Amino acid sequence: MPKDIASDTRQMARSRLVTMRKPESTDGAAIWELVRACKPLDENSMYCNLIQADHFRDTCVVAEEDGQILGWISGHLIPAQDAFFVWQVAVSPAARGLGLGKRMLRHLTEREELDEAEVLKTTITEDNDASWGLFRSFAREIGGELDDEPHFLEDDHFDGAHDTEHMVTITLKNEAEDAALDAAA
Repeated sequence: MPKDIASDTRQMARSRLVTMRKPESTDGAAIWELVRACKPLDENSMYCNLIQADHFRDTCVVAEEDGQILGWISGHLIPAQDAFFVWQVAVSPAARGLGLGKRMLRHLTEREELDEAEVLKTTITEDNDASWGLFRSFAREIGGELDDEPHFLEDDHFDGAHDTEHMVTITLKNEAEDAALDAAA
């Protein structure tokens, strides 16, 4: 395919009308199906996804097009910390390459409910190149620092049945920039 046609195709795909919204409890089954289609994500129960969509709707997002859920991020505020934890990011195979994961992260971090969050945290296994790429790209885009360290260890936490999860921390707010903006206002 010639480069100009491939570029036009990518531009058309990126301009699709995908909307972001808070999930509803009735989205639980569709979210569960989406996560199941996004290997190697860990599958939770349908009930878990229903509870996330209902009880944690302010810190979760669905991306949909024509009533079909194409993307999902589950997250929550960590108690007693100024931190937003991203549990899972799922993007339908039909919507990959559109930058949807990063758009959902931006949407969430711009919500009023997350105003007090100074950092975004998530865990990623060492071999999950797609997740590393997403969160590194997001950190660059917002000008945040990304740090990581082993957190949930294969043997200590998973009894050898799951790879070590690295805790990734991305700064969301730069206090100096916030003070400068406040002073300018």
